[in-house]
Amino acid sequence: MNEVTMSSDRPRGYVWLLTTLAMVAFAANSLLCRAALADGGIDPADFTAVRLLSGALVLAVVVRLQPADRASTGNWPSASALFAYVGCFTFAYVALPAATGALLLFAAVQATMILQGMRQGERPGGRQLAGILLACAGVGALLAPGLEAPPPGAALLMLLAGVAWGIYSLRGRSVGDPARATAGNFLRAAMLAVPLAALLRNEELPGQAGICYAIASGALASGGGYAIWYAVLPALKAASAATVQLSVPALVALGGVAFLGEPPGPRVVLSALAILGGIALVLTEPASSTPRGPSSVAGGS
Repeated sequence: MNEVTMSSDRPRGYVWLLTTLAMVAFAANSLLCRAALADGGIDPADFTAVRLLSGALVLAVVVRLQPADRASTGNWPSASALFAYVGCFTFAYVALPAATGALLLFAAVQATMILQGMRQGERPGGRQLAGILLACAGVGALLAPGLEAPPPGAALLMLLAGVAWGIYSLRGRSVGDPARATAGNFLRAAMLAVPLAALLRNEELPGQAGICYAIASGALASGGGYAIWYAVLPALKAASAATVQLSVPALVALGGVAFLGEPPGPRVVLSALAILGGIALVLTEPASSTPRGPSSVAGGS
């Protein structure tokens, strides 16, 4: 693991404890969403709306405790990308196992950010190029027809969710106060999600369990996770902040086995090794200028 840059009041153990909590929170989003849609009696549109509303509430409280900075309160283009991410993510998890969804999401997020860097003139080194090819091979193997192949429509939705989150992350790299901007974007995204939920509502009300899962996803895994992440991020070097996120799909896979009874098959395991190994090569290239930043969170959100 790369070095951690410490401030005098944040010892190494404290920083890594908060980092671990943030990664667990981001992984929990996949598990909570999958559990809610499978057993919670809630539809994807309602889950999206409740998650965004509860996340906006928690983040609003967090930023109220910080010094005011009206320059970073979010914007509609970023909020639209956030809404697209949460919506596609949730609808995809109707049919995707937790681990498969997390892998597809993570790969699409990183691919979006890497491709944008190349578009801006960055050129991958030899190790980065090998990593890109390895990760692409892993995604191809995961999506190839066969008994373990995910449903094409759900897989496409999750890839679109990753692209949307990658766009949101890139837009957030220049924001001076990411926590306040995220709070504003969550509120705007909730304003988009609530009418959609009303439009798609059926006669049945959401189940209590599903609502609780959605609130936990928004308030704890999203709002709380972002609050922890932004608090600890200044103490992490950029490379550490990027590579530590490789743990999120692995945590989702472990949680899927422990809490959802979804053991990954051999194809998913081999694909995960290729995807995560390839991305690790890209992110740890010594001279790499691959986009990294506060918002480049893979699993989360």
